Amino acid sequence: MHKRLLSERDICTKFITPALRKAGWDEMLQIREEVGFTKGRIIVRGKLVTRGKAKRADYVLYYKPNIPLALIEAKDNSHSVGDGMQQALDYATTLDIPYAFTSNGDGFVFHDRTGASVPREVNLGLDSFPSPGNLWARYRAWKGLDSEAEQIVLQDYFDDGSGKTPRYYQVNAVNAAIEAIAKGQDRALLVMATGTGKTYTAFQIIWRLWKAGRKKRILFLADRNVLIDQTMVNDFRPFGAAMAKLSTNAKTIERQDGSKVDLPLALDKKRRIDTAFEVYLGLYQAITGPEERQKLYREFSPGFFDLIVIDECHRGSAAEDSAWREILTHFSGATQIGLTATPKETEYVSNTDYFGEPVFTYSLKQGISDGFLAPYKVIKVHIDRDVEGYRPELGQLDRDGNEVEDRIYNAKDFDRNIVLDDRTRLTAKKITEFLKESGDRFQKTIVFCVDEEHAARMRQALVNENADLVAENQRYVMRITGSDKEGQDQLGNFIDPESKYPVLVTTSRLLSTGVDAQTCRLIVLDRAIGSMTEFKQIVGRGARVHEDTKKFYFTLIDFRGATSHFADPDFDGDPVQIYEPGDDDPITPPDETPQGDGAIAPTPGEDEIVVDQPGVLLPPGGGGPRKVYVDGVGARIVAERVEYLDENGKLVTESLRDFTKTALKKRFASLDDFLKRWKSAERKQVIIEELEAEGLLLDAVADELGKNLDPFDLICHVAFDKKPLTRRERADKVQKRDVFTKYGPQARAVLDALLEKYRDEGVLNLDDANVLKVTPFSMMGSVVQLIKAFGGKEGFEKAVHEMQDALYQDSA
Repeated sequence: MHKRLLSERDICTKFITPALRKAGWDEMLQIREEVGFTKGRIIVRGKLVTRGKAKRADYVLYYKPNIPLALIEAKDNSHSVGDGMQQALDYATTLDIPYAFTSNGDGFVFHDRTGASVPREVNLGLDSFPSPGNLWARYRAWKGLDSEAEQIVLQDYFDDGSGKTPRYYQVNAVNAAIEAIAKGQDRALLVMATGTGKTYTAFQIIWRLWKAGRKKRILFLADRNVLIDQTMVNDFRPFGAAMAKLSTNAKTIERQDGSKVDLPLALDKKRRIDTAFEVYLGLYQAITGPEERQKLYREFSPGFFDLIVIDECHRGSAAEDSAWREILTHFSGATQIGLTATPKETEYVSNTDYFGEPVFTYSLKQGISDGFLAPYKVIKVHIDRDVEGYRPELGQLDRDGNEVEDRIYNAKDFDRNIVLDDRTRLTAKKITEFLKESGDRFQKTIVFCVDEEHAARMRQALVNENADLVAENQRYVMRITGSDKEGQDQLGNFIDPESKYPVLVTTSRLLSTGVDAQTCRLIVLDRAIGSMTEFKQIVGRGARVHEDTKKFYFTLIDFRGATSHFADPDFDGDPVQIYEPGDDDPITPPDETPQGDGAIAPTPGEDEIVVDQPGVLLPPGGGGPRKVYVDGVGARIVAERVEYLDENGKLVTESLRDFTKTALKKRFASLDDFLKRWKSAERKQVIIEELEAEGLLLDAVADELGKNLDPFDLICHVAFDKKPLTRRERADKVQKRDVFTKYGPQARAVLDALLEKYRDEGVLNLDDANVLKVTPFSMMGSVVQLIKAFGGKEGFEKAVHEMQDALYQDSA
């Protein structure tokens, strides 16, 4: 067979793979074909969810597992040898692979992305593909790896034999961190969006450095007990007996597989440290505190740890006087790696300043684009009291009989200084309405409130709105806050996908970070959020995809205008260094912190009440200004709108019809352009499938319009404002023209039945002979007999295409 007649897969099998084998590449260990590396973007339209096409590389060549060196884009032989280079470079950039190749089976084109080769791009014969050793030598020289650094970089990843492999961006992050540390860098920052597996990434970094003997004693720090406990029994489990928790409290934890295990402890009841372990995990609040006796970390010598990994390092570690920095300064000789979803960058506080520029960044936008993170729909609800403000009537008394101060109260006052219970009830009612209308009242929901007292009132309002389900189980609605032990005890059940209760959870700040709520489908914001860092963290609570429970997107209901952060160009940008010290200035940012919406100060301002503190149970009814409770004021919804995500992941405020119109006009420049495309398409279904691949599901638009239209009429009507015809009207016109007269009785009967099927069901692929297998056709004769009535398959397809042309004749 001539090479030009071979498929792309044949070219790979018969020419490319043999060339790789001949060059010394191991087919089992180093060559992978058709490597899928994204999941495909999740596209949401109404309640319908589709996935975009996943990206797939034809070949990825590895020097060792998870150390990719080269990528090959293959084409069939009707293409030139270098035709796939732009796609190869695009994929190689994403996968951080330095060497890109293309081939059509005649030879290769080699592109050196490192720029070390002159010329950068060359043609190679089929027998001239570089060997693994050749490409690795180039890579070593480019990275500047000496033999010691090379040994660390080549240390194997952990493999449990289950087939689980890191995602491509996790490989990029691990390799970037390992290479930086191998070359002597002692501070490294990894920026990875919430839900992208920071802890698993950290485990692989630690494992490789530990196994290579480069780091022998490791400290992993976090600020939530649940993070430490779950990390020990899940991602860090392979460390086994070498690992212990810096705690005096024994705890039994359930693993993902359902088995239970007691956490090993590195402290006895007298807080004495067992120094025999190699990997220590600690809650930073447990090893330091304001009093000298609480500073347990000082029991370790400054040189005890070789490596410290700080999870969620945005939470205060950038501030010079924070508890984090006390610990990091004490162990300043250790290599320190910071993990964060949201690096804190203000004029006064900077993690980038401490850790240096990130060695790797994977953003929320990229995670959604790749399909690893869930997109979201935002519903903005405006309450009249928030929009117009509230001024008490002259002599208005509060619930305690005191006169309410005469001034205008706005959204920032509600539930902080003044309480309008009618507003709380209205908010709870709207949340419940959403759950009922969605058809799933058991979707895990987090309601973020102003403070603990507000969270308690919101819980009560939601209990009353959902009295039927609360009667079945009182845990349907719960408050989970810092001072509520009963609520905190249910935190594990809330984040467990297998646990039905609790369902609706009210909180203030406890759930805003670090809680892996994989099945959270609804986030409600009923408090202002001034900090971009905190806003990203809250959005991250819903960003995880959970395919087992069909959770592919989440909804965010905003009552306080907090989603104005979406318009901020910094919402999903890379971290930016703002603090710029002069020649004589200290390298660390100044101690003063700004007051305002731009940043959260390390200590509370005068207008703040400490209601949650990580790791500390606060007594109920803490201090702070007295709240004023005013009854009978009333509240109503003045505006409500839904925002859709466009193809770039940006929120667009418009109806599904408007969204579809915009998207269709991008695809078809004019009505004539669409009509030509429709008429020239032998299978009309192909056009519909192309639109569906881009997330444009016409059935959903038809449902919104309430009209049972043919896809042709739906596109003409929505995109070009053309008056639509119903399918019945189109079918009747064809029958009136009597276009089937040239066919015999049996063929006419088949065409009449097909026309009836179109009238009732709108079937577009009528030329598919399989349609003749179902009633009423199966009663007319066998498929072979019916096809024969048209003179054969070509005659049948021609007749159907003529009928379809007749259906759209008046338009086209």
